[in-house]
Amino acid sequence: MEIRNIAIIAHVDHGKTTLVDQMLRQAGAFRENQVVAERVMDSNPLERERGITILAKNTAVEWRGTKINIVDTPGHADFGGEVERILRMVDGVLLVVDAFDGPMPQTRFVLRKALALGRKVIICINKIDRPGADPMRVHEEVLDLLIELEASEDQLEAPVVYASGRHGTSTLDMDVPATDLTPLFETIVKTVPPPPSDSAGAFQMLISTIDYSNYLGRMAIGRIERGTVNVGDTVTLLPLDHEKKGTPARVTKLYTFQGLDRVETPTAAAGNIVALAGLEGVEIGLTITHPDHPERLEGIAVEEPTISVDLLVNNSPFAGKDGKYVTSRQIKERLERELEKNVALRVEDTDSTDTWTISGRGELHLSILMETMRREGFEFQVSRPHVITHTGPNGERLEPYEELAIDVPEEYMGVVIEELGPRKAEMLEMKNPGQGLVRILYKIPARGLFGYRSEFLTDTRGTGIIHHRFLEYGPWAGPLSGRLRGVLVSMEPGTIIAFALGNLQERSTLFVSPGEPTYEGMIIGENARPGDMDVNPCKEKKLTNMRSKSADDAISLEPPRQLTLESALEYIEDDELIEVTPTAIRLRKRMLAASDRKRTSREAKKERESV
Repeated sequence: MEIRNIAIIAHVDHGKTTLVDQMLRQAGAFRENQVVAERVMDSNPLERERGITILAKNTAVEWRGTKINIVDTPGHADFGGEVERILRMVDGVLLVVDAFDGPMPQTRFVLRKALALGRKVIICINKIDRPGADPMRVHEEVLDLLIELEASEDQLEAPVVYASGRHGTSTLDMDVPATDLTPLFETIVKTVPPPPSDSAGAFQMLISTIDYSNYLGRMAIGRIERGTVNVGDTVTLLPLDHEKKGTPARVTKLYTFQGLDRVETPTAAAGNIVALAGLEGVEIGLTITHPDHPERLEGIAVEEPTISVDLLVNNSPFAGKDGKYVTSRQIKERLERELEKNVALRVEDTDSTDTWTISGRGELHLSILMETMRREGFEFQVSRPHVITHTGPNGERLEPYEELAIDVPEEYMGVVIEELGPRKAEMLEMKNPGQGLVRILYKIPARGLFGYRSEFLTDTRGTGIIHHRFLEYGPWAGPLSGRLRGVLVSMEPGTIIAFALGNLQERSTLFVSPGEPTYEGMIIGENARPGDMDVNPCKEKKLTNMRSKSADDAISLEPPRQLTLESALEYIEDDELIEVTPTAIRLRKRMLAASDRKRTSREAKKERESV
């Protein structure tokens, strides 16, 4: 049977996973009466909740005698590490572009990676049934992008398919009505070359991703580059360090992919994407070879992380009340396990035994790890994110810059431009496609984006769309203004009382509700003015023997602001921490006692005056 290996790449929300759903259905991967969830490839609970793909996943369909291995990849820039390693496993890419939005920042990122590896490109202009869609304009924009990214002549001849992932239809000509995905399947089979098929050579395979089974342990997934592998074969696992010898291992189980299932097979040849079980110490980027021919394949190069946070053992007064795993040993082991499969993540020890510096691609990349750990029962604290700086060739300080793409209604354009000025953003391009939204491209320091998403949603009344991706390292942009408002800090431990909050809400935005526990140093709200304010949220109403109509009125409280991990990371300052437990996300000061904070503030003021 002929084989085609293809990855589906796109910007977030351009319809990759929905299109894969329809490809599986029309290729007969499901029974006629089988009940299948929407976006079936997004199997992770976090993916289903957020409506985004986080982990790359393998599937396969058979189309008229050809097996098509499909890899669904994430669309968010923070998970670019997943895309980079998957591209080594395939021979072609299906670039999905929204017929309304056109190419977006992540479209440029993933397409550049695919072109650099010489992969065949098929352009799929999706959502042609969307109101306001303009497939021909988007087609021109994609061709302009290919030219800008210096695609080869062969890559510039990429075929174009117009599709509706929701309805499961595709066509090669907008004048020809679309009925099903047959044109898309035929284009894949015709355009994507068969994988290397040197079945007679010595076995060789690069580990591109890792899966885990409760019964078989860690499984190595990748494309067989050369030779054949059988169940029971002895193979050699080559470490990344070229000076170290490979470790022998035995293949106990061998799987290929069919639909959503792994299918056990006794043998597999070059070109197939397979999963091997029975190998100890498998890591992404390692090579598995025949023992007599230990030849390494080129490892997977992943771009460096740009943002870091400090992760600490929870030491608040509520430590250990919610979590199942709270010790430094348990947290360190969990981070080490994450490193094995999350290639874009870095974990470094610090001077303190209960603090680690975690570096990743962006706030979402880091917050997904924290949310996963939280759901597993871990308790910990997190600091404010910091950008990772580099030193230039002349000793100058360099910091990461992001490409920021904003789609905003014309009436809110002025306030958005005004807000981005103090954040040292440089406008690159502004265009009005005439669809009610103005597209503005900026170059902005990564620091300038901290805390901006919530401000942007407020400024545009929730109607704006914002996307960003790493662009380059550039000169240090200088100091940026931080949070403009102070916070309310609890000065007493106890249970929060509605009477106390009623007095506080007139001059603040609250983060807590009556009945919640609090401790000294915990942040319970945002002050309406600059500067922090110590308050007592546990203050009860004084009882007297006098009654009045006004005094007995019911207290009406506004709903508190709900904090997510992402919004908390954007919000806090350097002297604050996020306390993360399985049941709560709390903000706190690093120094809990009000007297300690005041003394530190006085000392810092004296130092500034002396300088």
